[in-house]
Amino acid sequence: MAQPLMPKATAVWLVENTALTFEQIGDFCGMHALEVQAIADGEVAAGMQGRDPVAAGELTMAEVERCQGNPDVRLRPADRRVTLPETRQKGARYTPVAKRQDRPDAIAWLLKNYTELSDGQVCKLIGTTKPTIDKVRDRTHWRSADIKPRNPVSLGLCSESDLQREVDLARARAGTVHGA
Repeated sequence: MAQPLMPKATAVWLVENTALTFEQIGDFCGMHALEVQAIADGEVAAGMQGRDPVAAGELTMAEVERCQGNPDVRLRPADRRVTLPETRQKGARYTPVAKRQDRPDAIAWLLKNYTELSDGQVCKLIGTTKPTIDKVRDRTHWRSADIKPRNPVSLGLCSESDLQREVDLARARAGTVHGA
């Protein structure tokens, strides 16, 4: 179940403005019933401004009234009025410092095993730049003596599904089919 945006402030409002049990409020807000009881006693969140979940569209007044009459019933959140956008990564991915030295190995492996991949696709998969790819390809990279081609999936630089998607796309563009 999705929690309210500000659980403690929502719990403060529900304690002050409804006759719901501590268990009902705690279940809705993702808190323990003792935390809600401490809010009601003034030990926790003293002076905190309550947040109205009805006005925020997280709960309906009809649902509150339904649950006030029966302490065994749990609050159900209201249907969202606004659809949340899907999260999507934009731009370059962050690669941890510990994995950055593995990039040239992964580039060498991709250049050796999947010649049909474009430099742009390799950049997108590994999170590198085209000059780095050119240096690995021409063996002018500063670590070229130490580069050992290794699978980028096993190095944790990309996922198997991302790699397969890019390879399929490259093969479709080239008009080739990989024989098993």
